[in-house]
Amino acid sequence: MRVLLELLRIIIIFGILSALGWAAIEYIYRIYEATETYSWLGAVAIFLLLFVLYRNKLQFSGWYKGKAKLPKTITVILLVSSVVLLILPLVLGSL
Repeated sequence: MRVLLELLRIIIIFGILSALGWAAIEYIYRIYEATETYSWLGAVAIFLLLFVLYRNKLQFSGWYKGKAKLPKTITVILLVSSVVLLILPLVLGSL
């Protein structure tokens, strides 16, 4: 039962936070119409950020208690790649 509750919690967290993140990013991407083609890169970046947030913070406050955080090097790699993915549509749209 705890696993199902945690799975439902993950779906709700990812759904709400990704919708809020996407609304903010889409507003920025709509300023330049050429970036709308590459906006899916922003969606991938949002999911990477949410994954890091869940694994390093949110998994310890739910019904399922995780054992460890992500290693620091993996966290930095994922965060840097998500920032690059957020900026990439702006760069590709201006070419």
